[in-house]
Amino acid sequence: MIWIEALVALLLLASAALALASAIGLIRLASFFTRMHVPALNATLGTWCVSAAAALYFSALKGEAALYHALTALFITVTVPVTTVLLTRAALLRLRARNMPGIPAPLQTPPEDER
Repeated sequence: MIWIEALVALLLLASAALALASAIGLIRLASFFTRMHVPALNATLGTWCVSAAAALYFSALKGEAALYHALTALFITVTVPVTTVLLTRAALLRLRARNMPGIPAPLQTPPEDER
């Protein structure tokens, strides 16, 4: 049982290290667009580490597979990239509306009558 607890502790420490890396990335990176990438990846991987630790611990504790923790990780894995894309698109549209220099134009310009 001690090796399971050690593995659980290692997974939780890995998750904490990923959270720390996300915080450092938010502080050090300059623009909104570069800041979006680090927390999205680390949140997903950190959630998998915590879910794996919980599944391992409770499986060993109960003597049967406790895989329902994977549902949390699966939900985070699906929703974090979608949220990141939506936030990035909103920020890009906001910068385009302000006519900020250096912001790329849309890939396709709508016809004059649809504007």
